[in-house]
Amino acid sequence: MNLKELAQSLGLSQTTVSRALNGYPEVREETRQRVQAAANRAHYQPNSRARRLATGRAMTIGHVVTTTRKTEMVNPIFADFLAGAGEVYAREDYDLLLSIVPAGQEERAYRQMAANGSVDGVMVQSPRQHDTRIALLKEIGLPFLVHGRTSSSDSYSWLDVSNTATFDQAARFLIDLGHRKLGLINGPEELDFALRRRAGFDQAVAARGLQTRADWMTQGEMTEDYGYRSARDMLALADRPTAILVSSIISAIGVRRAIADRGWTMGRDVSVITHDDMLSYLSNDGDEPVFTATRSSIKAAGGRCAEILIDLIRTPDAPHVHELWPTELTLGRSTGPAPTS
Repeated sequence: MNLKELAQSLGLSQTTVSRALNGYPEVREETRQRVQAAANRAHYQPNSRARRLATGRAMTIGHVVTTTRKTEMVNPIFADFLAGAGEVYAREDYDLLLSIVPAGQEERAYRQMAANGSVDGVMVQSPRQHDTRIALLKEIGLPFLVHGRTSSSDSYSWLDVSNTATFDQAARFLIDLGHRKLGLINGPEELDFALRRRAGFDQAVAARGLQTRADWMTQGEMTEDYGYRSARDMLALADRPTAILVSSIISAIGVRRAIADRGWTMGRDVSVITHDDMLSYLSNDGDEPVFTATRSSIKAAGGRCAEILIDLIRTPDAPHVHELWPTELTLGRSTGPAPTS
């Protein structure tokens, strides 16, 4: 059965049937349910080309990635986000357009997407504190959703993790264990999430009257090698941190390697808390997790971001959506009381 035959069997126009199957809000709920039930009985699968013609939409979501962030395409964090978003795109009959562009070509890519109608909306990831993409997307009229947020976060829709509160909680937990010398291995601080995590760390340390030191804090691309080198240099200091907060489990694996290289035990000689993102291929689950971690599922975030963006495409006049997700501090073997000497 094709769309025309399904519409004739229901006594409706093809446009109404197509809009009902694609979740348009102007279609009455009673009609939508009737159309969906008939489609299910007939095992009807919409033809992609016909659906695009009927709805006037590309039925595609765009993601633009620049080659400046060389590790992003192979980063399990990015992969998990796409996996979560992709499941929703597939469920809602949307395709994913991944555009990889040279540094400085993002604006051209977005303008081209808008001009040729190749996408209905775009997902913005890794926002900076003052991100020029926000104003650009408003100017060209492409619906968008930001995973994360910027310093001015009221005038667009976003979903973010409570980064400041998360790292404040993690630092206070270490201080309550008796640690007075805390290190931070952060993400790239040109990105908003890393700035917020640094703010949470600084907030907790200042509240307890402790001091931070520049040589106990680093920021950079969150690879295993970066975590290893950062921890190796910190732990070689005569006056070293006894506990380290890490922005990614990928980097935390490098930190664990640096601790082992010195013949020390993580959780006894050096405590470590990581933000673990609950990654599919780097699980920190189990009866006794390896790392004490602030947990948040990046895959779940990808799925929810996709749902919000598709809703924004369908109802462009709807109010902005702002979702701030808390994290869960879970205990593992990587933390313990501060060493006595």
